[in-house]
Amino acid sequence: MALKATIYKAAINIADMDRNFFHDANLTLAQHPSETEQRMMLRLLAWICHADERLSFTRGLSAEDEPEIWRKNDHNGIELWVELGLPDEKRLKKACNQSRTVVLYAYSERAANVWWSQVQNKVSQFDNLSVRFIDDELLAQLTAFCQRNMVLQATLQDDAIWLSDAQNNVEIHFNEWKNGDWKQAGH
Repeated sequence: MALKATIYKAAINIADMDRNFFHDANLTLAQHPSETEQRMMLRLLAWICHADERLSFTRGLSAEDEPEIWRKNDHNGIELWVELGLPDEKRLKKACNQSRTVVLYAYSERAANVWWSQVQNKVSQFDNLSVRFIDDELLAQLTAFCQRNMVLQATLQDDAIWLSDAQNNVEIHFNEWKNGDWKQAGH
């Protein structure tokens, strides 16, 4: 018998001061059986960072040809491709060719540092790619928010994210390993 996804609900109040974007979202996240809570919470944080009425989760780990999160335009073209983990150069090239903007959220300190040293020169040619890294300590603090039903407040300003619930609060700063055009695009 195949394992089923675990369902999480998140009610999030987002105040993105940099974009002057204020939004209340009720999200349903399906945690794939092979997905850790850390990865799922990073996926939720990535969604918060790019929050938009058109932003949506994809089939994620269940679909090799889709990112974790995307935003499509009226013509079904991909405007934003959000990836998690440490993909190979080929996957990043495909994403950069299919989407106007690609943002990768890298994690897992030891593996990520080795990965970045191997791909940094290869991906430098992708002008529409940004790579953001979250260290293990911050990711552990983020995972403390993980509950089947979450009520979160997120404030984004000046490259910082303040996330809180009734018991926890954390200030998150990503290490910007590569800056593409996503910030200039306003997302």
